[in-house]
Amino acid sequence: MQHKIKSWMGGIFAAAFLLMALGLIALAGYQFYHGLAQSKEMISVFVQSINTVIISLAIFELGIGISKEYIGREHEQNTYALVRRTIVRFVGTVCIALVLEGLIMIIKYSQLDLAGNLYYPVGILCSASVLLIGMGLFLHLSRPDCETVPAAVREGSRELNPRGPSVPRLSGRSAGNARRS
Repeated sequence: MQHKIKSWMGGIFAAAFLLMALGLIALAGYQFYHGLAQSKEMISVFVQSINTVIISLAIFELGIGISKEYIGREHEQNTYALVRRTIVRFVGTVCIALVLEGLIMIIKYSQLDLAGNLYYPVGILCSASVLLIGMGLFLHLSRPDCETVPAAVREGSRELNPRGPSVPRLSGRSAGNARRS
């Protein structure tokens, strides 16, 4: 019963995030068309549209991660690897959005001669750098958990994997012997 509720709620949240991403893509198209129709500056029209598309990509990645975690979980054998991939994709997308926003602000402030306001984009770029360093640290520290496959998965436990063993054996050697050599 609890698994059904988690799957159901995960599906609702995943669908909501995916619909928001789709709405933001439509908004980016509208912003682009509206900017061209009003004869706005071409660079600002492109930058605003690209910024909206990148935000929609981050929301899309979040929706995909939720759907994989709560709906398609029976296909993944190593939960650590799934979480690791999801976090890397999401944080990478957020870092790209932050860096682009910082660069956009730098260009905008330099064009408007507002050099005193450059603290804000520099702060955004520094926070993106800290986020990337934190992600690298997370990847470094979580690597041992992802490289080891639980014994129940290696043995083909029906509890973890109802289809039976799916991790290939290394040329007749057991997993313990394969690690030592």
